[in-house]
Amino acid sequence: MIGAKDMRIFAVIGFVWFAAATVAQAASTQADFDAALAAALAAEKDAGALKNQWTTTEQALAAAKKAAAAGDFDAAVKQAKQAEALAKASIAQAKEQDTAWKAGVIH
Repeated sequence: MIGAKDMRIFAVIGFVWFAAATVAQAASTQADFDAALAAALAAEKDAGALKNQWTTTEQALAAAKKAAAAGDFDAAVKQAKQAEALAKASIAQAKEQDTAWKAGVIH
């Protein structure tokens, strides 16, 4: 059983991890953006193959490219990662919906 002391330890670990991630993200470069954009585009391509691309993903990709063009790589990486997450969510939705219809069929 997890006690209050254990919960405080988990909270401290979580805070340290969050702080480290924030500091690491604050120094984003063109290379970081290129990697994040490549991952987002790959996920978006997979979503397209399933015929389930979301417009919000396209908006996040456009925002990422715009931020990168302005030299704001922190924002660009953040938007590219958001686009990747949205694309992966659309993939999960497509896969779930592919079989969910069976539950609605009367047997």
